[in-house]
Amino acid sequence: MKELASLLDKNVSVRTIHSKKFRGKLVGYDPSSLNIILSNAKDEENNSYARVLIRGEVISEIIREEEPFDLRGLAQRLEKLFPNNVTLLEDAGVIIVMDKVRVTEDGVIEGSGLIAEKVKKVYEQFVQEKEKSET
Repeated sequence: MKELASLLDKNVSVRTIHSKKFRGKLVGYDPSSLNIILSNAKDEENNSYARVLIRGEVISEIIREEEPFDLRGLAQRLEKLFPNNVTLLEDAGVIIVMDKVRVTEDGVIEGSGLIAEKVKKVYEQFVQEKEKSET
């Protein structure tokens, strides 16, 4: 379930056992049935749908379309600025800096002050560099 939860709000491609394929943003799922909901979805014939519910029993695969965020790379970059004060919690998707600032793939989510501002700058520079390297 953790893996599926990590795909929330990410662009995915879903293939069914009937060889149908849908692409869209995963916006919800039911852990008991594994039904999923895609928003802004398209099928293989390029038909567009605002929302698509795909029953869990017909899903054969779900593929993340975008590269996962390099949390380990960001932690290494932060470690250079804050030696021995950076903790990477990969399972939780969080980096903790100096036990005060928490950063995820979405940016600084907890903390304030000078340390948080420095972490935010490093995060923004890291994201910009990754975006440039992809183009």
